[in-house]
Amino acid sequence: MKILVVGNSARAHIIVETLKKSRHEPEIFAFMSAKNPGIIRVASDYEIGKLDDTDAIVEFAKSAEVDFAFISPELPLSAGVVDALAAVGVASVGPVKVLAGLECSKSFVRELMHEYDLPGGPRFKVFGSIDGVEEFIESLSDTGYVLKPDGLTGGKGVKVSGEHVNSMDDALDYCREVIATHGRVVIEEKFVGEEFSLQSFVDGKSVCDMPCVQDHKRAFAGDTGPNTGGMGSYSGAEGLPFLSKKDVDDAHAITVAVMNAMFEKYGKYYKGIMYGGFIATKDGVKLIEYNARLGDPEAMNVLTVLKTDLVDICRGIIEGTLGSIDVEFDCKATVCKYIVPSGYPDNPRSGDTVDVSGVGAGAKVYFASVDEVEGKLVMSSSRALALVGVADCISDAERVVEDGCAQVRGDVRYRSDIGTDALVLKRVEHMREVLGE
Repeated sequence: MKILVVGNSARAHIIVETLKKSRHEPEIFAFMSAKNPGIIRVASDYEIGKLDDTDAIVEFAKSAEVDFAFISPELPLSAGVVDALAAVGVASVGPVKVLAGLECSKSFVRELMHEYDLPGGPRFKVFGSIDGVEEFIESLSDTGYVLKPDGLTGGKGVKVSGEHVNSMDDALDYCREVIATHGRVVIEEKFVGEEFSLQSFVDGKSVCDMPCVQDHKRAFAGDTGPNTGGMGSYSGAEGLPFLSKKDVDDAHAITVAVMNAMFEKYGKYYKGIMYGGFIATKDGVKLIEYNARLGDPEAMNVLTVLKTDLVDICRGIIEGTLGSIDVEFDCKATVCKYIVPSGYPDNPRSGDTVDVSGVGAGAKVYFASVDEVEGKLVMSSSRALALVGVADCISDAERVVEDGCAQVRGDVRYRSDIGTDALVLKRVEHMREVLGE
């Protein structure tokens, strides 16, 4: 068996390693935009190119004679790589272009949920000009508002009132900027509560959930600083401590409803990952947004504890038989922390070396934006390494990964507070406050 993985992040690294562990003993082929030393060590062959160059990806898939492809990031999905691969007989874990709108267009899922009267959505409007923006923002004065470019922004384009914008002038200026660059801006009510990620394997007919994860996008300890692609995340052995079973069931139900609505509207089965960014509020679980692929860092949390053969899951997704597969995860807690270069995210250094040779067997290391030059790891200006700890409880998993992070050598930093008892308790207390308990 031969499998193509498109992507070169830490998320792609753990996807490659998890596929490679399969009892089917597959050969892995990688198409990357930059070299990832971890992937290169595992792959039979690789090619470097642009992740939205569908022709190059298709040619590489054909030359390698792969059986199927696993698309890691959103950019090739938005470019229609799944459609292009299907045209030459290569199936993919990842949605076709029109359904990739789930992530690639912020208005896609809002308008779909409105059309099919699905639960969990906010009050919202989509604007292609500044006309009417001020009036709609004023109508959300009771909740606050969120401004979203209608397109891909690498997880960094969303602005929230009271956090990133503090006046009507700020909001209007940002809306003008977004309309100029993306064509449309989505404005919606702000939800108050605790956010969580529920990622699901989906074949268009069945939804199989992974463990819930909480991501931390803020750059600095205490949830301060600008948003990033994600500084780390954690999951509990028995779920997240601030969520009820009903919260998870309600999030699952929203994903099922959205999946079914996509098929009803477009006549195509969604095959791949539906990653819901949800928030538990006083009025129940609400949907913030969907992504059309695994999260980064959340992929490290869930794939680390996946017991079922990932190749079998991929086949189930592609063949539409996911519902017959018993997908299991170890009953363990996980904590992931990202090592980033000094100055990240605003003024990151680039070209510095980082040394992970001292990291013991406890924490697992996944490579992100690093290259190997003359036997040394060299960082770019983005997130460099993801370290993951696994244990029976969140506290112990945090200690495992913290011990690993402390052994990383270089001009780097990380958020040491992710997964700590203090930060997790803060989440629990905040949820109690939101619920009025």
